[in-house]
Amino acid sequence: MKSPSKSSYFIKISLFLVLLFAADLLMAASTDQSAQVQNSQQVSPRRGGRFQRRVEGLYKNQITPNWFAENTRFWYRNDLSGDTKEFILIDAEKGTRRKAFDHAKLAEALSKAANGEYSAEKLPFNTIQFSANGDSILFSTDGKAWEYNLSTYELSPSDAALSTSEENEQSQQGRRFQRGQRGQRGQRRGPGQFGSGRQSPESSDGKWTAFIKDNNVYIRSNDTNQEIQLSTDGEEGMAYGRLSWAPDSNTLVGFRIEPGDHKEVYLIRSSPPEGGRAVMSSRPYELPGDKFDSYELNIFNVTDRKQIKPDLERIDFGSPRIRWNQDGYHFTYEKVDRGHQRFRIIEVNTKDGSWRNIIDQKSDTFIWTMHTENLSLNRVNWLEKTDEIIYVSEMDGWRHIYLVDAKQGKISNQITKGQWVVRGIDLIDEDARQIWFNASGKNADQDPYLIHYYRINFDGTDLVELTKGNGNHTIQYSPDRKYIIDTYSRVDMAPVHELRRTSDGKLVCELEKADISELIADGWEAPEVFVAKGRDGKTDIWGIISRPKDFDPGKKYPIIEDIYAGPQSSFTPKTFSARNRYQALNDLGFIVVKLDGMGTANRSKAFHDVCWKNLKDAGFPDRILWIKAAAKKYPYMDIERVGAYGTSAGGQNAAGSVLFHPEFYKVAVANCGCHDNRMDKASWNEQWMGYPVGPQYSECSNIDNAYRLQGSLFLIVGEMDTNVPPESTMRFVDALIKAEKDFDLLVVPNGGHGAGGQYGQRRLQDFFVRHLMGKETPNRNAQTQEPGNS
Repeated sequence: MKSPSKSSYFIKISLFLVLLFAADLLMAASTDQSAQVQNSQQVSPRRGGRFQRRVEGLYKNQITPNWFAENTRFWYRNDLSGDTKEFILIDAEKGTRRKAFDHAKLAEALSKAANGEYSAEKLPFNTIQFSANGDSILFSTDGKAWEYNLSTYELSPSDAALSTSEENEQSQQGRRFQRGQRGQRGQRRGPGQFGSGRQSPESSDGKWTAFIKDNNVYIRSNDTNQEIQLSTDGEEGMAYGRLSWAPDSNTLVGFRIEPGDHKEVYLIRSSPPEGGRAVMSSRPYELPGDKFDSYELNIFNVTDRKQIKPDLERIDFGSPRIRWNQDGYHFTYEKVDRGHQRFRIIEVNTKDGSWRNIIDQKSDTFIWTMHTENLSLNRVNWLEKTDEIIYVSEMDGWRHIYLVDAKQGKISNQITKGQWVVRGIDLIDEDARQIWFNASGKNADQDPYLIHYYRINFDGTDLVELTKGNGNHTIQYSPDRKYIIDTYSRVDMAPVHELRRTSDGKLVCELEKADISELIADGWEAPEVFVAKGRDGKTDIWGIISRPKDFDPGKKYPIIEDIYAGPQSSFTPKTFSARNRYQALNDLGFIVVKLDGMGTANRSKAFHDVCWKNLKDAGFPDRILWIKAAAKKYPYMDIERVGAYGTSAGGQNAAGSVLFHPEFYKVAVANCGCHDNRMDKASWNEQWMGYPVGPQYSECSNIDNAYRLQGSLFLIVGEMDTNVPPESTMRFVDALIKAEKDFDLLVVPNGGHGAGGQYGQRRLQDFFVRHLMGKETPNRNAQTQEPGNS
């Protein structure tokens, strides 16, 4: 391949930086933040197909419905090429789609009435409102309201006030469900309501105030101000706290708390913006193996001043949250054993301190209880009207929903089952005894990560598939939930919109297909979805390939993998995007790939379990086979020149590629990496790496394996990283120096958890160009222009 000139290289780098920020803005706007992964550079798959309304060259990419006529009809606006638009009317009962009105006749009438020039394609308003009988529409322009009769085509001034866009959103638009949203589970009980317990110091009947004095539990009569001591065993280092009143005000629950280590991490801001000396800050940060706060359960009977200590082990992971039963004298709480191999719902009888396990789930590996932010569900869902629990578990090898009889303390039945995974719960309808949920993997002929929506009865019968198309779905319910607007897409297929009935999931009518003709004319190309077998020779591994725009199959192209193997989700994009996040790398002559290997989530439990006590695996055996399979099909992919980059856990993975698999990966850029799992947050690492801390932590440590480095490694770290402590990278640096290894290092003053901004991204690009392409990059030190001057 011919070496690019320095000027053309500068142009490509500049284009990269512009596109980087554009892609970040687009991704940030379209990704539900509650579903973001822990690293700031790595972006989760876009949830369910929502896009910015104004994306140049992309039209009809979303529908915003405005329901009326008792939720049997709705209209929406399509913004089209050349700043034109159209208004569409849907009759859900009849299954018809047509223009909301005659655009040409309205434009003619408005031009005459307003003494102006208006065209059918560029009407001067963005919203309309149908009359109660649907015979006319209201709109306003230039501060004046008009009424247009749809039968007579007469236009007349109107005194009626149009609903605001906010009112339309609230009253007309159906509920939209996207990945990353928590489902509705009915109205939650607040403090003091029956069944919730009392979290405030005052009892429900207003007679008593509970408080801590000299490390012990006291109550004070609100009538006489008399203080009564209920406990005597509280002491410094074992003080009482977290008091909770029973709904009947006769019982008080409290915990004797032994504090944990509460150790801190330290950050040094070397270059404060205001100048002056460096500034050190610290904050609590629990690491694997640290001592946590532990909670000993105690029950106090206010009437007879009796104290009960149930024969229960302490809560040593997380803090207790009490839920009172409807009988008023039983309560439950959830307990996750440290190491995440056992999960229980424990019920306690306050009269005698007896207890039982309603749910007691154990695993030889891990139970996914923490860092579930990429799941749109709660594991435990208490029903309001019965003593039942909707419970989500992977106990049968796949994530499914179970109905638990809390009174009997056993599973009544498995609600969903099969070789697919539940990804979210949208609604639990107790009256109808139905669950509305979304899942992936049920359609055997589709990518197993694609989201589809369903409804099922509590007893596991009458599963209704609400969505059909081969794509990643999001839905918008009509206000009465009788219909859904189903939008689906893939990375290689633009959005499609359909109207469907929720009663049976049948298609009512097709709505729109996104128009990407201008994108294609401008040279846009979709990434290729590629599938190959994993290490077991049976399991499909799914990923994407992004090629240079001026791709020539007669040439050889180096390969860069964007890697993130954190077990808390799956990360390959599944939804259409008008932007190619890899365009800058592609334009520099790299083929970029991204895939999800074993050890990541949203497949079977066995697939997920590969990460257990073995995060250094990172799916590499699958990744290498996948890239080799792609190169076998496409010989222009040069498997002699493969690199990787990633951030956070992806930084650990990227560095691990040249430590543990240097025969395949030759170059790596690791941003803010978690290079030793003993030095990162306990909640994340103990779940995947196990507890207590054992030799597996050292075996997976980039620091302890620094001597293995072959190839070229570039480390980037922000000195103010509040996610992964920067010392993780610096100790890796120390180990590399002691091992006499060569590497590059960029420490970003004031930088947080990310890729080092513009400068870091440019350095990343230079590093790959030099070490994967073997080419010289421009001498930027030859520039003498002062920063900030143009």
